[in-house]
This record gives sequence, C-alpha cells and structure tokens, in this order.
Amino acid sequence: MFSIVVTISATIFYLLAAYVLARRLADRSMNAAGRTQGLLLGLAGATLHAVLLQQAIIAETGLNLSFTNTGSLATWFVAILLLLAAFKKPIENLGILVLPLSAASLLVQVLLPTTHLTTTVESHGLGVHILLSVLAYAMLGMAAVQALLLNYQERNLHRRHPGGVIRALPPLDTMETLLVQMITIGFAFHTLSLASGFVYLENMFAQHLAHKTILSIIAWSVFAILLFGRWRYGWRGRTATRWTLSGFVTLVIAYFGSKYVIEILLNR
Repeated sequence: MFSIVVTISATIFYLLAAYVLARRLADRSMNAAGRTQGLLLGLAGATLHAVLLQQAIIAETGLNLSFTNTGSLATWFVAILLLLAAFKKPIENLGILVLPLSAASLLVQVLLPTTHLTTTVESHGLGVHILLSVLAYAMLGMAAVQALLLNYQERNLHRRHPGGVIRALPPLDTMETLLVQMITIGFAFHTLSLASGFVYLENMFAQHLAHKTILSIIAWSVFAILLFGRWRYGWRGRTATRWTLSGFVTLVIAYFGSKYVIEILLNR
C-alpha cells in the first residue's frame, strides 16, 4: 500500500511540474515564481522516486539491477540533474519532456518489476561502474533532448517563424553553449564508465557483454568526434544535433537494448 501511495504521489508531482513548465512556456511568461514552482514540484516527485528506487534496488544479498530498475534509475538521474541545474541554468523547459518520461519509467518499475541480483562481492565494483554509466546516460540524455529543442528552434528561426514557443527560449548561442557543456560532462562520465568497466568487470568482451561493450565504444567515438569537430571545425546546428542523437541512440541500444534482450527475451 505504501509503495502504491508513493508511486501515485510521485507521478502526480512529476506531471504537475511538467504542466506548470509547459504552461509557462506556452504563455511566454518569464516570471520566476512559475519557474520555481515547477522545479519544486519536480523535486518533490524526484524525492519520492528516490524512496521507491532505494526499496527496489537495495536488497540484503546485493543490488537488484534489473532492466526496469535500471531504466527507472537512469530517468531519475536525468530528472534530478535537470532540476538542480535549472536553478542556475535556463534549461527548465527540458523538464516538459524529461519529467513525464521519469513518471512513466517509475510506473513501469512498480507495475512490471523484474529481478537481476548481483552478489555483495560484485556490488562494490559494479556499483561504481553502474553509477558512472547512469550519470553518463543522464547527461547525454539531457543533451539529446536539448539537441531536439535546439533543432526545433533553429528550423523555426530559419523559416522566420520566431513567435510562440521560440520567443520563450534562450538565445540560440546560449542553447548551443548549454548543449556543448552537457555533451562534455556526459562524455567525461562515459569515459570513466568504460574505464571502470575494464577495471571492475572480469571480461568486458565476454559473450553476454560483447555487444554492449562494442556499442558503448562506438558511442564514445561518436561523441569524441563531435567534440573534436566542434573544437576544430566549429560544428553546430544540424550537424551537432545529428551527431548527438546518433551517439545517444547508440548508447541506449548498447545498455538497455542488450539488457532487454538478455533479461526479458532470453530470461538470463
């Protein structure tokens, strides 16, 4: 009963926060009160989400890092990083997409629970690897949403339709700067995640890990090329958006695609 009440409450807070932020954007209202209200509602949802994650993941024998639990953890990290950063950076509008996604992943975690336990011995090193991986997914996930918003903004400006939602967004240069910052931080976490995998996991190219490892390295290469292209050739606009989305999709397939096949389809 407790879990049901907390789940419903967290979902309501998330959706209310997204609604407040969307209403503020639609009305082109830049008042600080509406922005703060939306962020606080989102933080309330994220706090309750964290309670449910703690109950679902931490077990007596180790960590339950199942497909649904890990997916919920990843979206929680995206939400909490976004909400905290939004108090200083103009990125609160990303919450319109991120917060409902977090609510949906929480509902999947609670309604369709799965189990994939790691032993206590495995949990220490694996926990570090998982934490770094989820932080990378969170930052690069935010970058992917930012890239979509930036692409939408740029297309409308080129078509000379700067009204409506576009007027409420930060200037194009600010949006691009934020995108590069997100990618840089996410790339750093992804680099550490790969390094920790080679340190803590016995064989990163074992049969059940090979696809994940290879795709993760490909995703790392995509973001490395993007950052180099931005630094050396000034890549921006659609070029930066395509590379960002390609890298993120590859990363999602690497981890969650492999995890879905192994745990759900093959039941291992």
